[in-house]
Amino acid sequence: QVQLEESGGGLVQAGDSLRLSCAASGRLFFASRVAWFRQTPGKEREFVASIVWGKGYTDYTDSVKGRFTISRDNAKNTVFLQLNTLKPEDTAVYYCATNTGVATTRIPAHFGSWGQGTQVTVSS
Repeated sequence: QVQLEESGGGLVQAGDSLRLSCAASGRLFFASRVAWFRQTPGKEREFVASIVWGKGYTDYTDSVKGRFTISRDNAKNTVFLQLNTLKPEDTAVYYCATNTGVATTRIPAHFGSWGQGTQVTVSS
């Protein structure tokens, strides 16, 4: 079982940037998909972006396209989420998660390993 740990959250102003990190302990396989989700109180967990560990294929939800970038460092076993031009509506707890052998998916239940989350707060 892969264990994940997020870091990099914080309090920023609208228009600022942050870089979130998701460090994995344990092996990520070529076909593993690592995703970022976010959640605000009272709402369901929302897909943000994902990347396939081996080939680097990416997927983004429409609301973050052009502002967020997901990437990975295979040597460090880490996935990053660069958040640019942040908006107050991006405020949430951001979680990373991983699965293996599942086709492109944005459904939280399809991801078996989760981190504890990191808070991102964007003030207007």
